[in-house]
Formats: sequence, structure tokens, C-alpha cells
Amino acid sequence: MNGGPEPMSAAGRRALEQELADLRTERATVAATLRGGEQVGDRADEADELQRGMHLDRLDTRIAEIDGRLREADVAGPPSTEPVGVGSTVKVRFADGTEMTMRISEFPDAQDPTLVTSDSPLGSALLGRRAGETVTYDAPGGRTTAVVVSVGGESA
Repeated sequence: MNGGPEPMSAAGRRALEQELADLRTERATVAATLRGGEQVGDRADEADELQRGMHLDRLDTRIAEIDGRLREADVAGPPSTEPVGVGSTVKVRFADGTEMTMRISEFPDAQDPTLVTSDSPLGSALLGRRAGETVTYDAPGGRTTAVVVSVGGESA
């Protein structure tokens, strides 16, 4: 990434907002089980209370991370259409002549075969490139190249 606020695709935003809602629900459930300074029973009860408190801390940390990332995306604005950025849809021609249209995302999604994460070898090679440029990246079969055919906007 470029070190500044990074844009986020609509799909990435939806995924983070859903995770955030789930975390907040889980946090409320866990927080309701804490005794809040009351005397607990035996050592097993104390250990259980401590574990729930630590779980609450982990939930709070992740909630803060997501809140920060969503605010950063708001500052960054919409995904780039030229050059390639997170959220861009890119048509690529591979060395064997096949072409594929893919979407660059921060988050993997096993259900979306057209998605390429921005930190994958191909995804990171494409970031910042424009139509007509050739990228080189490490593939399972060794180093290879691909040509950026076109860069579109964000896909749904």
C-alpha cells in the first residue's frame, strides 16, 4: 500500500461492517457475564472471570481496528479506477494469452474466484499500474508476466 489512507471496495466495507456488528453483539454478551468487581467464588470462578475479561479485551482491540480502518477508508474516498488500486476491477492478459477480469481486494473470499487480494503476488504487482503496463510476479510455476488490459471502477 502507499502508506496513506487506503480506499476500500463496497464489498470490503460490507464485510468489515458485518464483522463489526457481530463483534459488538459478542462483546455485549461477554460483558453481561462479567461481575464487575464483585467477589467471585472459588479459583475456577476467578479463572473463568479472568478469561472472559481477556476475551473482552481482544474484542475491544479488534473493534477499534475495524473502526479505524473504516474511518481511514472514509478519508481515502472511493477506490481508484486508474491506476489500479484496492477496489479496482482489472482485466489482465496472462503470458499464455488468456484474459481474466478480477477485482483487487484487501480481504480474501473463497466464494469469489475473480477476487485477488492486494497483498498476493499478482495483486501487489498490479497496484499502481495502468492499462498497457506489464507486471512481473511470482506464480506457483515460477516468475511470470501479465499485461494490464484495462482498469475499471469498483465492482459490486
